Amino acid sequence: MPASDAAAAPPARRAAEARGRVAEDRVAARLEAEGWCVLARRWRSGAGEIDLIAEREGLLAFIEVKARPRLAEAASALGPRQQARLLAAGEAWAAMNPGHGVAGIRFDLVLVDGEGRMRRIKDVLRDGQGGRPA
Repeated sequence: MPASDAAAAPPARRAAEARGRVAEDRVAARLEAEGWCVLARRWRSGAGEIDLIAEREGLLAFIEVKARPRLAEAASALGPRQQARLLAAGEAWAAMNPGHGVAGIRFDLVLVDGEGRMRRIKDVLRDGQGGRPA
């Protein structure tokens, strides 16, 4: 949400936005600690937004971060419409940045609960099978 929209949003929406940013910061820090290079944060296109784009050893990951009080709530927060937008945004980014992803491309979902615990689901959009927990 742009800063001008954030100021006009209801307090609950602003609080959720702030929690989301904190969760994204924590996920980015963990990725970097694991040797990933974070290429972009909150990348937007006409197709949608990608929370984090990271690459390690030629593997490109488009990462959606979902922060909720409990991991189960976060896991159910990525609906079909958002999945389609995430896929379209990833395709747009890859088309604009052709030198990345030589070892492959995947879409990951990172769940963050109210206590800061994280669970990463790799390849969440692969063949509609729901990905693999990490």
